[in-house]
Amino acid sequence: MSGKTKDQASKDADGGKAPPGPKGPAAESREDRLKAALKANMARRKAQAKARAAREAGPGDAPE
Repeated sequence: MSGKTKDQASKDADGGKAPPGPKGPAAESREDRLKAALKANMARRKAQAKARAAREAGPGDAPE
């Protein structure tokens, strides 16, 4: 053996990734929470970018 433990050898064989577990209700609700958080984050960033663009444009450049 090359000095590796059995766990290290099996970890190297599959690329170091954990085997996928069964998706239960907890995993699905976590995915839903992550999706909602991502959506809220994107909306917040979009609003910030819009406000920043309006501020840089100045009050004289505003469309009528």
